[in-house]
Amino acid sequence: MKPKNCLIFGGSGQIGRYLIRKLTKNNIRVTVVTRNIHQKSFIIKTQGNAGYIDIVEANIYDEKKIRDLFSKSDVCINLIGILFEKNKGNTFYNIHTLFPSLLSKLAKEYKLKNYIHISALGINDAKDSNYAKSKLDGEKNIFNDFPISTILRPSIVYSVDDNFTTNFMTLLNRLPIFPLYYSGNTKFTPIHCSDLTDIIYDVITKNINSKIIECVGPEVISFKEIIERLLSLIDKKRLLLPMPLPLASLTAKVFQLLPNPILTEDQLRLLKYDNILSGKYKSNSEIGTPSKKYFNNEVKKYAYMWREGGQFSTEKYLTKESN
Repeated sequence: MKPKNCLIFGGSGQIGRYLIRKLTKNNIRVTVVTRNIHQKSFIIKTQGNAGYIDIVEANIYDEKKIRDLFSKSDVCINLIGILFEKNKGNTFYNIHTLFPSLLSKLAKEYKLKNYIHISALGINDAKDSNYAKSKLDGEKNIFNDFPISTILRPSIVYSVDDNFTTNFMTLLNRLPIFPLYYSGNTKFTPIHCSDLTDIIYDVITKNINSKIIECVGPEVISFKEIIERLLSLIDKKRLLLPMPLPLASLTAKVFQLLPNPILTEDQLRLLKYDNILSGKYKSNSEIGTPSKKYFNNEVKKYAYMWREGGQFSTEKYLTKESN
């Protein structure tokens, strides 16, 4: 049986926008919590069928206001996460460990059908990463508080709205030389955002719970291969230069001082570890929702924005590709 109402935290982000469209299209009502309704509501309102979206402005730690929302919900979905720490409030501990635990306690108190939490793939091995540690601690707290929760661990999530392929294509468009950390050998299994939202939808509608599910795309691609594919898609040639670890660490120290850093020391440590299936948990294919989208096919749909001539280069590009 479909739930009547899903409560979503982080609905204005990449995954949230795809998910709202998926749920409302299938006649599931969503309540989206945002910190700033004036900045985010116009984005959220356009994502789904009219009449199926409620937007509530609340501080995510305002337990009284959040409690009222749980009393009217069947499923809670937490999409909130950060890649780097910005200030005293936006720390890995607060966002990945403390806040998910608050939600899981409320999910138990109000007897929700499921609490779905988006974590990250590959965090078991990354013992020296603060990001990974905060994610693991958050998962542990969730299962302690609400054992029937479902934790999804996606690999890199990409789409036209991402901060992954779009940022890399911008850098590759501007830089004559591009650094390869750990020689570009780190392996990833990128998953398209629509594939991930299909998994979330199936978890909700098929009443899948009490599990950790690793969510991956259909291909294993090294970091170097990802960069080479993006270069081909934007029709650019660049020198790919393996960067020694001491120099990489030094550049990360500098970059992390920026408001939106390209690379931090913690992210550099994460890059040591492959982002692929561990074999310890169920995968999305094993729960009956294999990924369908292939990296090149999807990125090609928006890569024209980084090619010379933009959309008008498409005909030339397709002709060149077919030869």
